[in-house]
Amino acid sequence: MSSRRTKREQKVGGQSASISVRKRIDLVPSDTTAGRALVTVISIMTFLAAITAGCAIFISDAASEWQSQISRELTIQIKPTDPKLIDDQVAKVVSLAQATPGLSDIRAFSQKDSEKMLEPWLGAGVDLSELSIPRMIAVKVDPARRADLKIFQEQLKTLLPNAQLDDHRQWIDRLAAMARTLVWVAVFVLLLVITAMALAVAFATRGAMAGSKHIIDVLHFVGAEDRFIAVQFQKIFLRLGLKGGVIGGACALLLFAASAGLSQFWTLSPGGDQLDALFGTFSLGVKGYMIVALIAVLIALLTGYMSRLVVFRHLSGLE
Repeated sequence: MSSRRTKREQKVGGQSASISVRKRIDLVPSDTTAGRALVTVISIMTFLAAITAGCAIFISDAASEWQSQISRELTIQIKPTDPKLIDDQVAKVVSLAQATPGLSDIRAFSQKDSEKMLEPWLGAGVDLSELSIPRMIAVKVDPARRADLKIFQEQLKTLLPNAQLDDHRQWIDRLAAMARTLVWVAVFVLLLVITAMALAVAFATRGAMAGSKHIIDVLHFVGAEDRFIAVQFQKIFLRLGLKGGVIGGACALLLFAASAGLSQFWTLSPGGDQLDALFGTFSLGVKGYMIVALIAVLIALLTGYMSRLVVFRHLSGLE
């Protein structure tokens, strides 16, 4: 009996030492003040990362919707050369637009409509009859049939040289550039948050290793594999990362769900249609919720990987 025990104790390398340590020694305490603090940090970082990603999705979706709406609308401006001929000129342009395939919902603004649009800047009751106010014609592009705007613009210039077509391309380009910039800023902030979290995990791992330094040194020198020691840390930190990721991700999802509900309430209020036109419904959609959940999982995996990496680097320095 004693000879078997002696042989078992002499197997200090590999799996035999691993089983003995697993049964007798708690290498990394799972419930400590430092562990709870790390869960709080991971929760906050996950929440911030999810909010940043959600804002990027909001901006991208809103910009795409704006571009889609703007690209479906055209504006024709007729500069009056002779006030007596302006109505006839408007009628000719309307007829040309109606005869052009792919253009629909053609609306010509009257003189009173033009004056009403200027009221926010000039005030009500101002006599504008002596001013040469351009006449506007709003045209929508049928998405089912693509209109050849180049040919239409040439025909418009031939028919009426004082008419100008505005396809809002300049606004679309500026809007796309602004949206891309904001999305890249959000991505940069997201990377900063993830980097800060990775550093926090690295310092927490070093602290846990400092608390178990004597055990790690003994295991290392008696032949325990580096992989076994690293896995012990990885399991604990992966568990902490999952816990913090679930808490932070759940809080972010609840915030997005609450914002979607509030946006529907605001839409019913005065001025809510303008808010809805600018920002949409604040709803992430299925894709957005999946991305937020994926961020929480990735942060948990990153937590385990960082702890494993730090342990391996520490053990390699003991060689």
